[in-house]
Amino acid sequence: MFLRKDDWINQRAYSLWEAEGRPEGRGGDHWQQAAREYELLELTRASADGSELIERLRAIGRLMRASDTEETAPDVPTASKIARRTGR
Repeated sequence: MFLRKDDWINQRAYSLWEAEGRPEGRGGDHWQQAAREYELLELTRASADGSELIERLRAIGRLMRASDTEETAPDVPTASKIARRTGR
């Protein structure tokens, strides 16, 4: 079941209020926190099939492989060079 934004925030704010022992006069604080949580969820939401997460992981892998093959300054060894030296 998918909730509209305001419905989700309302339910989350109510949950926060209950979790804090139902304090008086904190409704605005709970609503603001729930709204911030909703925005964070929207920013990090993956697609239904997870395709952008898979692509992000692939890109990270490419960056890591590229950084291991690039030459660095002699006094700054890469992680793979250190692992080879220490046998890890």
